[in-house]
Amino acid sequence: MSSAESATDLDPVILPAIPPVHLLSGDVSALQVTDRLRRGAQILGRFETSGLAGFKVAAQGRPLRVRVSLSTDELSVSGWHTGRTEPASPLPRLVQVRCQGRLRQCALLKGRRALVQVPFDLTAEEIPDDGLICVEVLDITEGDGVREEVRQAVSGLVAPDGVAGLRLNKVVFEEPPAVDFDPDTLDGARCELSSLISAGGLANRNRQGVRVLRSGLFVVNPVLKDTFGSSGRLTFRLGTRAEAASVLPVTWRRMHSELRWLRHAGRKLFGTAAPSVERVLSVRDGDMGAPEQRAQGNVMELALPSATQSPYLVLVAPRQGSVPTLESCTSQ
Repeated sequence: MSSAESATDLDPVILPAIPPVHLLSGDVSALQVTDRLRRGAQILGRFETSGLAGFKVAAQGRPLRVRVSLSTDELSVSGWHTGRTEPASPLPRLVQVRCQGRLRQCALLKGRRALVQVPFDLTAEEIPDDGLICVEVLDITEGDGVREEVRQAVSGLVAPDGVAGLRLNKVVFEEPPAVDFDPDTLDGARCELSSLISAGGLANRNRQGVRVLRSGLFVVNPVLKDTFGSSGRLTFRLGTRAEAASVLPVTWRRMHSELRWLRHAGRKLFGTAAPSVERVLSVRDGDMGAPEQRAQGNVMELALPSATQSPYLVLVAPRQGSVPTLESCTSQ
């Protein structure tokens, strides 16, 4: 047997993923490269901290649509892989999803049952001849291309090491459809379901209606071409609701819960319950200047250009006894 024949016999056969394909397990041969990702059996894997997954895909010179699914559970804590776990932070996680070295979207995840879907398109030029597509998930404090003022703005508002323990549930590769349905208005929950915004993740994907912004901030993402929010201007309608008693100290719940509700009801009665936005920052370019906002009774309308090149962070001013809500968004 010649050396050439021996090498051929011993080299493993790498089967690339052929779109359309749903990759659901860490055992698939298409998952060629991992960095700080522990492979899973019923999921692709779980990140130890900021890391990378590289997939070999038979794109054959075509553009691809990629859908990345991330979620949290009870093991989504720092040190889970060493057995020396740290207590879970009550703060939300703010992470970047990158592909082929470029930031695609940011995701905000809050709690133990947060689920986010991150879709984006790759051009044929972005996919190398060997078909290796690398998906990175990084904490907001890491990597290039994030302005330092963005990191300073979210310091203390989001958890450190936000990728620790995150589940990489699946990655889908498919051809972009020719036409996407493009409505004029989406409610708050469907804005998050479409990935236009990220405000903590949705445990129930069938949820509709108002989205509570309990973290006091949300992300506005670049979205798929020809879908809602991909071009033009966006108008977000923000409201408020009274803070739930369960998040207040016990003594406050006992003595002042009724007063809290009455105060909020009074603001609504007099049309002064509208929230306000403190800052809007582009992750790539930094502060976008004074936000264009207008209060109309108990609703505030925030106007922004579509996020075509970089995600935006919207920081909502805190207001005692109430939490902001996203009622809807209109695309013009």
